[in-house]
Amino acid sequence: MRSMDMDLLAPMRLYTLSKRHFVLVFVVFFICFGLTVLIGIAGPNVIEPFQVKSQLNNGSKIRPFNLSSPPLSTYNQQLWLTCVVELDQRFDNKWNGLKKNFNMLVTISGVIENASVRYFNKELHNRTRTLNCAQQCAEFIVVHLGYLNYTRYEITVAFENLPPIKHYNFTWKTYNSAFSQVEIWFRFVFVVLTFIVTCLFAHSLRKFSMRDWGIEQKWMSILLPLLLLYNDPFFPLSFLINSWFPGMLDDLFQSLFLCALLLFWLCVYHGIRVQGERRCITFYFPKLLIVGLLWLASVTLGIWQTVNELHDPTYQYGIDTNNFQGMKIFFLVVAAVYILYLLFLIIRACSELRNMPYVDLRLKFLTALTFVVLVISIVILYLRFGAQVLQDNFVAELSTHYHNSAEFLSFYGLLNFYLYTLAFVYSPSKNALYESQLKDNPAFSMLNDSDDDVIYGSDYEEMPLQNGQAIRAKFKEESDSD
Repeated sequence: MRSMDMDLLAPMRLYTLSKRHFVLVFVVFFICFGLTVLIGIAGPNVIEPFQVKSQLNNGSKIRPFNLSSPPLSTYNQQLWLTCVVELDQRFDNKWNGLKKNFNMLVTISGVIENASVRYFNKELHNRTRTLNCAQQCAEFIVVHLGYLNYTRYEITVAFENLPPIKHYNFTWKTYNSAFSQVEIWFRFVFVVLTFIVTCLFAHSLRKFSMRDWGIEQKWMSILLPLLLLYNDPFFPLSFLINSWFPGMLDDLFQSLFLCALLLFWLCVYHGIRVQGERRCITFYFPKLLIVGLLWLASVTLGIWQTVNELHDPTYQYGIDTNNFQGMKIFFLVVAAVYILYLLFLIIRACSELRNMPYVDLRLKFLTALTFVVLVISIVILYLRFGAQVLQDNFVAELSTHYHNSAEFLSFYGLLNFYLYTLAFVYSPSKNALYESQLKDNPAFSMLNDSDDDVIYGSDYEEMPLQNGQAIRAKFKEESDSD
């Protein structure tokens, strides 16, 4: 057993926990997560709509609408203008199930505080949109501004090649200022908590050489700093400077952390079977290739969408359907390869190591906690996409925009508490160094060989204390005799 598990030199707290302690760890995890969800439910909505008075059709082929946004501040973060059309009742039956392309002409100007007008974008944007109507027509986005330079915007929009329309219903949508304040405070809280957990975890491993750390401990020393970036300590810059850079930085940090987490799962489930030297080419390279392609695809899609929107606020990925869909299919294919590879590693690890007490315990705990986190994440993502959340790029679809405070806090809280729990169970206990010195003493090799069977046998909850006392008594007797 000792030849298989070389990283027992830096013992984990996981080895000393009884069944009651494991139950308590999960209970504390669910309590913390539940509190964040309850706080989120009581919090404000993310998107705040401002309905524009319904515009009647004047029967002309091209009808220009002059629309003025509500007063804006940096706390509103972004701005959308959406439209829903109502077909003339005389044509409802004829156009039911309609799917028709039409042209949209848009000009945009920004208004500063003294009411003087300065053009945000002088050119006339001519874009194609698709009108989808079943029982009623679907909402479509006219303009999206990723960051706000002005306190108010004036937009002129006209439509061509539409069927007979009775009403045009425009809606301004921005981030709720109250939610922005909630987001700032909770990101700050998570940044502080993550910094404290990172310092405590590093402090607990200070007495052990890095080559003696377990693979989980090595990965936690990487994931915790990345979690700090995921919570984005630079987020307040979004409200201090009018630039696309803070938002792009946030997307980059989040995609980097999520891909590192995916790489962590692959390396742990494979590395727990491969003790000793793990070669870069045979062990790390295939995993880095798969996860690196996922990261590259997500970041490329995000940058692509953002750069195009900076030049043209009416841009949508649907315009570049072929290129965007090709990249998205590539992302989904690589994601499917990742899932199959991970399942293969999990099944093989569980089948080969299920009878090894220490390793089996590590597998069971990581698998159980990760399964819980994945199930909750899938539920959150399903609720978000089902609510027709406004999205501005593919990275944002994964991790940044939310429909209400509960979704934001639950997703952030879930990942943070997941890493905090892993850091707790993988950190060495207070007396870990003393016990590791006892195990490394040749005088107690027989006792060391029997530790696994005693601790994780049928008397699992009763024997650890007695076994530890017996070891210490034996050590004391040997010292006295010397």
